[in-house]
Amino acid sequence: MANKGKILIVKLRDLLFSLLIRDNQIHSIQVQKPNDHALGNIYVGKVQNISENIGAAFVNLGERYLTFLPLSETKHAIVTNRVYDGKLKAEDEILVQIVKEPMKTKQAGVTANLSLSGNYVVIKDNGDKEASIQASSKLSRGQKNRFIGIEKLQEIGKHCQIIIRTNAGTLDETALLAEEAAALSECLDHIKQIADKRTCYSCLYRAKPDYLNFIQNTYVAEYDEIVTDLPEVYEILQEELTKMAVPVPVRFYEDNLLPLHKLYAVEARLRDLLDKKVWLRSGGYLVIEPTEALISIDVNSGKYERGANQKETAFKINLEAAEMIAQQLRARNLSGMILVDFINMEGKEQTNQLMEHMRSLLRKDSIHADVVDMTGLGLMEITRKKVRPSLAEQLKQSKGY
Repeated sequence: MANKGKILIVKLRDLLFSLLIRDNQIHSIQVQKPNDHALGNIYVGKVQNISENIGAAFVNLGERYLTFLPLSETKHAIVTNRVYDGKLKAEDEILVQIVKEPMKTKQAGVTANLSLSGNYVVIKDNGDKEASIQASSKLSRGQKNRFIGIEKLQEIGKHCQIIIRTNAGTLDETALLAEEAAALSECLDHIKQIADKRTCYSCLYRAKPDYLNFIQNTYVAEYDEIVTDLPEVYEILQEELTKMAVPVPVRFYEDNLLPLHKLYAVEARLRDLLDKKVWLRSGGYLVIEPTEALISIDVNSGKYERGANQKETAFKINLEAAEMIAQQLRARNLSGMILVDFINMEGKEQTNQLMEHMRSLLRKDSIHADVVDMTGLGLMEITRKKVRPSLAEQLKQSKGY
């Protein structure tokens, strides 16, 4: 693990930015814009129409905000205006949660499988499924066994699904984990109980501000301080992080001559993340080009001084490039299908080592990403789950970028 970084929360051109900066580079970033329909919000929506041929329903959340709901996620839906028989119909009033932001021409994505996330656990409505307690694959076997064996957690898990997050690995005491699970479980039960008493288009649950979600979804092991120069944000952080039991100090930065975003050169770093060329320490470079269908990344040796052993030279550049690619995918929030053209190597062994190295790097991402395979043309196939628009798309939608 590299040196721990800092989470910065700054305002720039009327936009609120949450950034994880480590080793003088942005490792992840989130842009918060005014939005009544935020990720995680739960609504009583109305089914506008069903499209059987694509296996989806289109659900209106009010003010003509149309969303996309896969029918595969409606088996245990909560319908408030009739007794639900397992088959969704137009005009049904249904409880849904926003899980994907709108991207380009696609509507926001919603699910009828409700969940609430905390710093250490995720609670999911289990419908009529058997209760279960699962743990992040990034936790050790000993940690998993320790957490799953908590008596209070097992009691809560009898009526909902519990997923123990990676951040739980930082806990010395398990009481915080069980307390958070109990609070989230009670909140989810309350939402379900009041659903049929609320009018259509009501918002039954509002997600925390984006900067709190950013902190919650960033591994505690990656940073040792949260810094902001915004008084109102600082006050909220002091109050909410105590509830969230985040074991990291919050600092208020105050300097009228040098704003926080200037101190950390946030604008310059943002410009770097919008540039298609990314230089490597070795003198090689990447060319990152998003297209409508996929993201293409080309690895070039550039100024790297070639030694006598070209085979080893190519392998070293590719290993360095893999680290930068994993970082850039996260920082730029690039998702979907990604094809990487690494420098040609000789032998299957180095290719396998490179693929395994990339997999280990992608496992550190809080958003699910993985290596699929190498194509017949030697291109590495990577997928990364789509949750939000890319950084470039978010900034294009904002005035001044």
